[in-house]
Amino acid sequence: MLFHVKMDVAVSRDLDPDERARLVGTEKERALELQRAGTWVHLWRIVGQYSNISIFDVDSTDELHEILWSLPLFPFMRVQVTPLAQHPSALAAQP
Repeated sequence: MLFHVKMDVAVSRDLDPDERARLVGTEKERALELQRAGTWVHLWRIVGQYSNISIFDVDSTDELHEILWSLPLFPFMRVQVTPLAQHPSALAAQP
């Protein structure tokens, strides 16, 4: 199942700078791990924002939920999830 996920990050300004650096580093490690596993298929920065648009390929909504909750920056995120279906005019849908 494919999902479009928009993540807006708003880390508290009064968070200790060392803790912030640690969280950002562990977030990057987790994102790379999920990309290497083929679960986090696309990751795109939204220009001028601390946000991203991502495509996840998972077996269920429960799996996606667990993945999102496992992200170190999740407590600082606003997340919007949209399920995706193949478009009949897409090249991938053609015989």
